[in-house]
Amino acid sequence: MDDPQIRNMDDFASVSGISRPTLSKYFNNPDSVRASTRKKIEAALEKFDYRPNIYAINQNRRQTKNIGIVVPYLADPFFAEIARNVETLVIDAGFRPIMLSSHGDPAQELSNIESLRSIKPAGVLLAPLGRTSDRARIKAFCEDVPTVLFDANLDGVGEAFVGSDNDQSIALIVEYLCRTGTPPVFFEMKTPANPNAIKRRTAYMAVMEKLGHTPHLLQVEGEGWDFEEVGFREGTRVLSDPALPSRTILCSNDRLAIGMLSAAFELGEKVGISPDCTLRIAGHDDHPFARYTCPGLTTVSQDYSAIARTSAESLFSIIESENRREARGTTMFQGRLVMRKSA
Repeated sequence: MDDPQIRNMDDFASVSGISRPTLSKYFNNPDSVRASTRKKIEAALEKFDYRPNIYAINQNRRQTKNIGIVVPYLADPFFAEIARNVETLVIDAGFRPIMLSSHGDPAQELSNIESLRSIKPAGVLLAPLGRTSDRARIKAFCEDVPTVLFDANLDGVGEAFVGSDNDQSIALIVEYLCRTGTPPVFFEMKTPANPNAIKRRTAYMAVMEKLGHTPHLLQVEGEGWDFEEVGFREGTRVLSDPALPSRTILCSNDRLAIGMLSAAFELGEKVGISPDCTLRIAGHDDHPFARYTCPGLTTVSQDYSAIARTSAESLFSIIESENRREARGTTMFQGRLVMRKSA
């Protein structure tokens, strides 16, 4: 068989078995990789007769080696975990990460991207606020700077989006809750901070109707990122209402569910799956604290490491290629049901 045609560094990484971040480090500075790795790369270069596009590499070198990482709220453990994973990947690829938080403020989000623009970064990994983001300003930035969006999508903005399949994950947990007990009501904020919440609401309603159940939305007051406080305050009110249509509550995210668990404890409700329990509570995300609540929170996990890895590798590919992408790429990861004792 003929040797495979190698058109770019993606192809070379595939046939050589060497990761793209390692190749990137080598082509930027051969001495930055171990001697054994350097020999393996050089042998592969000879075997496949591949020569990187020096012009493209030199163009990249005229950029700084900085990569911006912008998240909506760094104090949120979900974004802290994703950012930690992304930061490691960026460093391993030979770049310098610059971490910025928008603190839930659209003005701060714009300030962050303009600060990055001023230092001419090689690229940016951006988790936008979503609903409150200035889409036009962010799109204009992404046209100037290679940018991959993750977690929250802004249609048509950036060169790629990496996130979670909310339709699949919500269907997974709703079907589980209906199969094992009374159908759930959906507890959410009227004005959600993150656009994923809207997708989860829509998915909940669709799967409940598909299963022949009436969907019930518990939309409560609250804005911003203080989810536990909203879950506790509004959970106390909701659980005290004798007209609550179900004793199974699916919260839009784990942080709301953690507040709801606290409210249930204060009200003397026993949460769980044993016969003497009066309430079931479930969430979404597999928050780092979810396994340590009492009882442990049943939820759907997001694949933190896969989202981080795919986002970073997509950006590295764009930086190293000669041209920006013509078609915007989208990668969605499925959730995994995590059964604990709360539901």
